Amino acid sequence: MVWVTFLLSAAAIAYVAVQLARYGDAIALRTRLGGMFIGVLLLAGATSLPELLTSLSAVNQGSPDLAAGNLLGSNAFNMLLLAILDAVHRNQRILRRAAVRHALSGSLATLMTALVLFLMLGNIDLQVGWVGVDGLLIIGAYVTAVWLIQDNAPPPADHSASAIPEDTPSLAWSLVGFVAAAGAMAVITPIMVRNANEISEITGLGATFVGTTLVALVTSLPELVTTLAAARIGADDMAIGNLFGSTMFNMFAIGLTDVFFVSGRFLGAIDPSFLLVGMLGLLMTALALVGNLARLERRVLFIEMDALALIVAYLGGMWLVYIQSVGS
Repeated sequence: MVWVTFLLSAAAIAYVAVQLARYGDAIALRTRLGGMFIGVLLLAGATSLPELLTSLSAVNQGSPDLAAGNLLGSNAFNMLLLAILDAVHRNQRILRRAAVRHALSGSLATLMTALVLFLMLGNIDLQVGWVGVDGLLIIGAYVTAVWLIQDNAPPPADHSASAIPEDTPSLAWSLVGFVAAAGAMAVITPIMVRNANEISEITGLGATFVGTTLVALVTSLPELVTTLAAARIGADDMAIGNLFGSTMFNMFAIGLTDVFFVSGRFLGAIDPSFLLVGMLGLLMTALALVGNLARLERRVLFIEMDALALIVAYLGGMWLVYIQSVGS
């Protein structure tokens, strides 16, 4: 029964994620803000709701390691999605075509991940009330990153009313639909995560491995479906911006989780073994930036070299996490 509930809730989230992409693209057209701005900020925040909600639920249940594994593991999975997106659209090379426009968001995602890892290693034992100073620094870094993206976003195309497809929902309906889809995701996600946790107990996998792989994979499902859906309707900027923006939001969620972690500093409560998971996400984000900016046009069968490097890095990193989890 737990498997049936899990599959049904996953299918529901997949449907909701498609609606997020549809209404997000409509908001980009109606407001003329542009797909990159919507993807990096609005869509990334909405599709990252499962990660945030899962982490908040985990710390409320006294499982900070599950929360950390979920957020850090999702970063690595987001970069794997870039490779999947590249492979699916191998004839178009949409990632490299949009690489310059997303160099800033990708660089900021790398910077924020590096900042979190630095603060984990630094172990700054300072608090403002019950919130760690390191958590506040992460929140401040995200606010600054959002400001930089908004300030440096290229001017959107001058869409006239006739240039907008006739079947595009109105701005009011798009906003209502987007908020409703995000709310539905907030309701469905805990059901899916609860069943995922039950499945992990049935299978007997280690807590570290489960948090980094199964839970991260489940909570990243909206990014997967939304990114592919956005690419399918031609919203390439939104698809790529969603992944880099989700990585930034996941790091912001670590700082935000600290606010709800009343037992002390959240970063101080995380097991040091999660540094490996964080480093994997950092490495893959750097690989994605280099691969998309470099002019490499070589393939292994049907997969580009940069996409293949991301896939190999993810599988190798997960193998190392599994080995450490079993050995601990």
